[in-house]
Amino acid sequence: MVDLTVVILTKNEEKNLKKCIDSFHGIAKRFVLIDSYSTDSTLDVAASLGADVYQHPFTTHAAQKNWGIENAEINTEWVMSIDADEELTPELAAEIDEKLPQLDESITGIELKRRLYFMGRWIKHGGKYPEIHLRIFRKEKAEFEHAIMDEHMVLKEGSRIRFKHDFIDNNTKTLEWWIGKHNWYSDLEVNDYKNKKLALIGSVPLSPVVGDKTSYYTEQIDQREYVEPKLFGTNTERKKWLKYIVYYKTPLMVRAHWYFIYRYYFKLGFLDGKQGLIFHFLQGYWYRFLVDAKLFEMEQTGVVYKNLEDLKQMKK
Repeated sequence: MVDLTVVILTKNEEKNLKKCIDSFHGIAKRFVLIDSYSTDSTLDVAASLGADVYQHPFTTHAAQKNWGIENAEINTEWVMSIDADEELTPELAAEIDEKLPQLDESITGIELKRRLYFMGRWIKHGGKYPEIHLRIFRKEKAEFEHAIMDEHMVLKEGSRIRFKHDFIDNNTKTLEWWIGKHNWYSDLEVNDYKNKKLALIGSVPLSPVVGDKTSYYTEQIDQREYVEPKLFGTNTERKKWLKYIVYYKTPLMVRAHWYFIYRYYFKLGFLDGKQGLIFHFLQGYWYRFLVDAKLFEMEQTGVVYKNLEDLKQMKK
C-alpha cells in the first residue's frame, strides 16, 4: 500500500464512485470525498467503501479542491486528485504502487495521461489523446490555481515527472446531463474570459435573476493566478497560451468554426466514428459557439457585476 490519499470531488456521483475507488485495487491508504451536498446515494456508497466524507458548498472546482486538500487532515506523503467519473487502468495502479515510494525527494509532482471515453468509445483523435494532467503531488507542495475554468495544479517547489500509463475519464451519465453541464460550463467560461480581460481574476458566476436585464453575476474569491500563458513552457502554460493568446484573438463566432475544422479534419477527429462526430461537434463546436453567443449577449445587453451578498439581497 502506497502512502497516498486520494481526494475526490462529488455531487450525486452514485453511478461512478464505486468504479473510481475500486480501480485503485487497494494501493491507496485513504480516500477523501469533498461532497457538495449530494441528494442521491453517493454518501452511502462512500461509507460502504470506507471513504471519509467532508461536505462543503461548491464555488469553483479549484476552490473546492484546495479546500479539501487544506481541511481533510491529510497525513500521507502523497496526495492524488481525481474526479468521480475517472478511474485508473490496472497498469497505472501497478505503476503508482511500484514507482511512487521510490521517487527522489526532489520530485514533487506526477503527470498522468488521460484517456477520454464518450458514449463508450475511446476518443483517440482530435487532439484529445493524450491529455496531460498533473494529478499526484507531495503533501503541501502543490495547489490548484485560483481559476474559474480549466484549473490546473501548480507545484510550489520541486520538479515533475510523467508516468507511462493512462487514467480513464468515462462518465456514464446521459447526454442530456452532459449538455446541461456544458451549458453551465459556458457560464463559467464567459466569466473567466471577461474577468481576465478586465483583470478581475477569481470570480464566480451565479444564477441570473429572472426578469432582470443582468445575465451574469460574479463573486470575487481570490486575486491569485498562477499559470501564465507561455508558448515555450510546460504543457499547461502552452495550453493557456493557445487559448488566450491565439484562440481568443480570433474573431467572435468564426473561431468556433475554425476550431472544429482543425480538430475534426486536421487532427483526424473523423477517425473516432459516430461517437467521435457527436463529441467533437458538441465539445469542439457547439460548446465553443455557445460561449461566443453568451459573450455577444453580454456585450449587447450590458452586464452589472454583483457580489454574492448583493445577489442574496435581490433574491429575498
